[in-house]
Amino acid sequence: MAAATENEDTILDNQLKPDSEPSPSEDKPLSKNAQKKQLRQQRYEAKKAEKKAQEKEHKRKEGERKQKEWEETLANVTEEERLTLIESRRNLRKERMEKRSEEKEKKMERLTKAKEIGQNIVIDVDFAHLMSESEISSLVQQIMYCYAVNGRSTSPCHLWLTGVQGEMSTQLDRLPGFEKWFIEKESRCYIEAMADRKESLVYLTADSETVLEDLDHKSVYIIGGLVDRNRFKGITMNKAQEQGIKTAKLPIGEYMKMSSSQVLTVNQVLEILVKFLETRDWKTSFFTVIPRRKRSGADPVDCSKSETLSEEQQEEHDLLERKKVCVEVPLE
Repeated sequence: MAAATENEDTILDNQLKPDSEPSPSEDKPLSKNAQKKQLRQQRYEAKKAEKKAQEKEHKRKEGERKQKEWEETLANVTEEERLTLIESRRNLRKERMEKRSEEKEKKMERLTKAKEIGQNIVIDVDFAHLMSESEISSLVQQIMYCYAVNGRSTSPCHLWLTGVQGEMSTQLDRLPGFEKWFIEKESRCYIEAMADRKESLVYLTADSETVLEDLDHKSVYIIGGLVDRNRFKGITMNKAQEQGIKTAKLPIGEYMKMSSSQVLTVNQVLEILVKFLETRDWKTSFFTVIPRRKRSGADPVDCSKSETLSEEQQEEHDLLERKKVCVEVPLE
């Protein structure tokens, strides 16, 4: 493994050698390690784009295959059977559309109710100026997952996006149907947008010494929207302290041991909170959301809190986590 890493670094070094020395007037270049990280990120994005193209091509071929099978089926039956098959298929499509319409209406009702009496949760995206374009893109994907998970929940929260400006605003606007999302979108920071509720603001950060035991309906919980790549440790805690607002951390350590830090992605934190709103059970929420790869092999710290997921349920969850895809139907 070490040899492979050294070989990769050598290749990267060769690719990063400049053709000529930069002139003094040019901006200060990135460090060697930063350039390597940037190149690895570019390779990752290229592989991701290639995989997406392959999936699109597979989907196209699968559609053509099914259409061919359908045409062959119709060609090998009598006219009466043909009409029956066509009518049956038409009715099936109609049922699916009616079901989707019904689900959409129920979703709208849940989100409307959440806006009136639900738990307010803010995703603070005011850190975009600290992130690269690809990191902002990653955060936008996480926000998509947040919106999808919240919309499917039986007890959704009322979502806010604050600090939506610049490149973050540009990328969010590119999302299909984003303008119809049932959320609050604010260009201002939450401290300004919710000035009348400052005493209710609680920033969720792993650096806090206060453990969140329960969700208070009157509080507004803030999730830091930052893909930091470990560059900005403690930034959310410092921000909250400077603003004079409360902080808290999820009680992860009371229920499980993490294999690394307790820092989670934005969508994982949101999903944990939404799951807790459904179950009022932290342990179920953690074990449903946090992937097994982020946990140590040890059993939960306190097994008396609640029942863990079965091994079969856990394997199913981890599989879904790896294959997670968000296809969101915008609300009309």
